[in-house]
Amino acid sequence: MKILNKMRFISLQTTLLTLAIVAVPTTCMASQQRVITNNRFAVLAGTTITNTGNTSINGDVGLFPGTALTGQESLSLNGNAQLANATANVAKTDLITSYNGDVITPATCIPTELGGKTLTHGDYASGSGTFEITGTLTLDAKGDPNAHFIFNTASTLVTATYSNIRLINGANPNNVIWRVGSSATLQTYSHFEGRIFALTSITVNTGASVRGQLLARNGAVTLDSNKITNSAKFIH
Repeated sequence: MKILNKMRFISLQTTLLTLAIVAVPTTCMASQQRVITNNRFAVLAGTTITNTGNTSINGDVGLFPGTALTGQESLSLNGNAQLANATANVAKTDLITSYNGDVITPATCIPTELGGKTLTHGDYASGSGTFEITGTLTLDAKGDPNAHFIFNTASTLVTATYSNIRLINGANPNNVIWRVGSSATLQTYSHFEGRIFALTSITVNTGASVRGQLLARNGAVTLDSNKITNSAKFIH
């Protein structure tokens, strides 16, 4: 009987220890930069910007060092095209600074799938190295106009078809930063909020909309019948 009770006590201790470990938030170390100096660009790429279908862009588009902006005949641009010029060069330098960051702070590790979650002000990192959004991700500023939402992923960011990012209680897309270690893909008819700083490329598939900025450091930005509004320039 004493042995049985001892075994039960050890089992209970193990269970409580497991629960305690689960209850403690996992912390990642993540680089973060909350703002980009040059806010005028809705789309910025390193190599090419390719458009298919009727796309509207509110804000400038830029390329550096690349020069190829294709599909302009079906692109409605409420802004300027800055192609491999001094303005685009400055923006590219700003993007590199923002991507690299100048502050290292602890970030909360969260699972890959962000859909169905409501998150408040904070710095977040993907424990698996990738982020996905299926359904709706809600970002709640709780009435704080300066609330920032920083997302760091070592590899990819992929949104599902018809997925959505919903901002509530004063959340500002200009304060939603997505730092992507490789490339981002926004699937068809998804709605995205925030500023993507991608190391490589960004693909925005048919009918997807963006309120924010698409900034691809080394690669291309590919568009297809999209609506993109630069929140930094048009939202105050």
